[in-house]
Amino acid sequence: MTPSYRRIVLKLSGEALAGKNGFGIDYDTVVSICRSIKKCVELGTQVGIVVGGGNFWRGRSSGKMDRTRADHMGMMATVINSLALADALEGLEVPVRVQTAIAMQAIAEPYIRSRAVRHMEKGRVVIFGCGTGSPFFSTDTAAALRAAEVGADIVLKATMVDGVYDKDPHKFPDAKRYDTVSFSQVLEQNLSVMDMTAASLCRDNGVPILVFDLSDPENICRAVCGEHIGTTVKEV
Repeated sequence: MTPSYRRIVLKLSGEALAGKNGFGIDYDTVVSICRSIKKCVELGTQVGIVVGGGNFWRGRSSGKMDRTRADHMGMMATVINSLALADALEGLEVPVRVQTAIAMQAIAEPYIRSRAVRHMEKGRVVIFGCGTGSPFFSTDTAAALRAAEVGADIVLKATMVDGVYDKDPHKFPDAKRYDTVSFSQVLEQNLSVMDMTAASLCRDNGVPILVFDLSDPENICRAVCGEHIGTTVKEV
């Protein structure tokens, strides 16, 4: 197989790491995801990863808690997931570094753009924890931001649906899946791809997004190799 992309940012939801448990980390699920990531690295693609924290904490559903504090708690959840991914990758003999937007030198490097790029150039997977480091921004926005900063060719968004639909496919049997959709359509029709800030950031920096199904982790490698899966979002 030949990779279609030199450098990618893979966006994983925290829920994806929970497997069928629905909460926490299912290590077998994490390892299966990391096996596919390993194949991408072996093909020569440089890989950065942004992971959410929803398997532990969702700040937006925290009720009366202060939003800033709730979001900081969510950032800590992403670090737990980042360390789990790093452990699984190292167990598969894949070199990896965890960088965090909030300094925590005892367990991770601080996020430094030039160092992250250098790691990827040397074949190391870089996992970006703590989102953007600021409250009120999602990990989708963090993925878009890091992709723009490190010069990624694409954001691969691994989800639990097989692409972008014109309406919720779980509620409407006649929902239509797009093969390709423009950022303008996403923003105008409020399609469920990423949040609007993330979509705008990708559009403004010319970074396409591929939304695909993670129920089969091998889809990560298929996406990197340019196989026709999911929905591509790009400005046309």
